[in-house]
Amino acid sequence: MKLSEFQRAVADEFGTQYGRSLMVDLVLGELGGRTAQQAIDDGLPTRDVWLALCRETGVPPSHWYGAGKPAPKR
Repeated sequence: MKLSEFQRAVADEFGTQYGRSLMVDLVLGELGGRTAQQAIDDGLPTRDVWLALCRETGVPPSHWYGAGKPAPKR
């Protein structure tokens, strides 16, 4: 998952403002007590950060995979 896909997935799932807040405010135990932004800054794979964020916030598994991918071109 590219960083741009991660950012798109967060905005699509949570909205731009709330997504930004989650990124910097929500501490994720699964990521060693870091926020999503700290985990990304520390070099953790964005896919791992996305999945941890999904699990922590109760995002349904049906939204976990393929999130952030742009719509196919016609």
